[in-house]
Amino acid sequence: MASRNPLQPLLNQIPKPLRNKYFIVLAVFFFWMIFIDKHDFLTQWRLQRAVDQMREEKELYIEKIDQAKQDRLDLEANKEKFAREQYFMKKRDEEVFIIEDEE
Repeated sequence: MASRNPLQPLLNQIPKPLRNKYFIVLAVFFFWMIFIDKHDFLTQWRLQRAVDQMREEKELYIEKIDQAKQDRLDLEANKEKFAREQYFMKKRDEEVFIIEDEE
């Protein structure tokens, strides 16, 4: 009895190892895991980039916190100097000249 499947000539052109049901299942499984799954490769790559960016931001914020702590210590040590330098405050009977270095 001849096969009445119209796709049989096309199927015969595919190499036998590729027609193996185990190979097909593995191929579908890997395709699913790489492109479709909730934890696919692209999502993991994007998440890793986000984690790297957050680590860089963490270092930046730690530096800013250290600078703020140093500013607080300076303020506690000499309030008048801090007010004059940061907010350009002055006493009533004095004039303030701001001299900036050109670099």
